[in-house]
Amino acid sequence: MLRERHVLSLALPTAQTCTPKTSKTSITNTLFSLSQPGYIDLSKRRVSPEDIGKCEERYNKSKLAHSILRHVAEKTNTPIQSLYETIGWPLNKKYGHAVDAFKLSITNPDVWNEVTFPNDVVKDEFQSYIGRRLTPQPTKVRADVEVTCFGYEGIDAVKTALRCAEARNTPETQVKVKLVSPPLYVLTSQCLDKTAGIAVLEAAIGDIEKNIREAGGNCVVRMAPKAVTESDDAELAALMEKRERENAEISGDDSDEEASAVEGDI
Repeated sequence: MLRERHVLSLALPTAQTCTPKTSKTSITNTLFSLSQPGYIDLSKRRVSPEDIGKCEERYNKSKLAHSILRHVAEKTNTPIQSLYETIGWPLNKKYGHAVDAFKLSITNPDVWNEVTFPNDVVKDEFQSYIGRRLTPQPTKVRADVEVTCFGYEGIDAVKTALRCAEARNTPETQVKVKLVSPPLYVLTSQCLDKTAGIAVLEAAIGDIEKNIREAGGNCVVRMAPKAVTESDDAELAALMEKRERENAEISGDDSDEEASAVEGDI
């Protein structure tokens, strides 16, 4: 990667040079270099898209690792070179990159067993700062389904089917069912691993479908499980408020009574 260099371009006569824009990061392949007068011959065309992705990922990880080491060095008055020699480079060699080791250490403290810290102050600052900075934030996953049953069991079948979505709840993965407006319901789950959260909701929907169909009802997925943002939550809240106003304007609507019953029982 190139920040600012005096570059000999193949597309220009050998007597001409080009200077990349300052602060612009470019992924290039080094063809050859001349120590005198200091030219580097680079090619952007010979870099594959896969190489670009790998290079950018490693570059971003290296920036993150350096910022962590620099923070600890400044906080503990320790030379950053010393931290690289005792912590950064050994972890790079063993785990492929120090950042991968830092993240792993949050759930597996054994990572630090082979690291020789200069002193306990550095160790405590290192581990506490990594815990604050790299601990993943929970991801909210949501799915929208329409559940109906016009058979004999009716609303009771809908209640039973929706309870099945919460039957697999564990302390780590919690599925919650919320009424928007009959027959639309929202399934949500918060977890550290987005893929795992999506899998949990997919399994919950499968349980709902199986249960409601046995009762002669139907389940239609209006929005497949996906990670949602605050804007998505705001849109959902606005939709729920709108449906609530619409239902309030219709007096004596039986579906309102059913909705209240379902929402109270789930």
